[in-house]
Amino acid sequence: MQSDYPEQFERDVGCSEAEWLGWMPRALGAHAWRREGARITVDIPPGALDIAWEPLPERRIALLRMQRLKVVFAFRGLDADQRRTFMKPFDLSLQRGGG
Repeated sequence: MQSDYPEQFERDVGCSEAEWLGWMPRALGAHAWRREGARITVDIPPGALDIAWEPLPERRIALLRMQRLKVVFAFRGLDADQRRTFMKPFDLSLQRGGG
C-alpha cells in the first residue's frame, strides 16, 4: 500500500480484464460507478476517479504465465486526504496473499 496517492498514477496489475472487473464491485464499495469500455468512473463526492486499463504483454517466469493490465488512476476534485481515504480500502480489497 502507498502512503501517498497523487492525482494521477499508474500500476502494472497481474490479472486478466475479467478478474479486474470481478474485483471492482467489492473494491469500489458503496460508491456509485459506471463502466464505458475499458474505463470506470467512480463518484467520490466532491469529485471523481477515472480508472482506465489496457492489456500488457503477459509476464513469463519459467513456465508461469501471468496476464497483466496497465491501470491508470486519475482523480478529479479530491485532495490528498480524500484520495488516501478512498484508496486505502480499495487497495486492501485487492490484496492477494501467497504462502
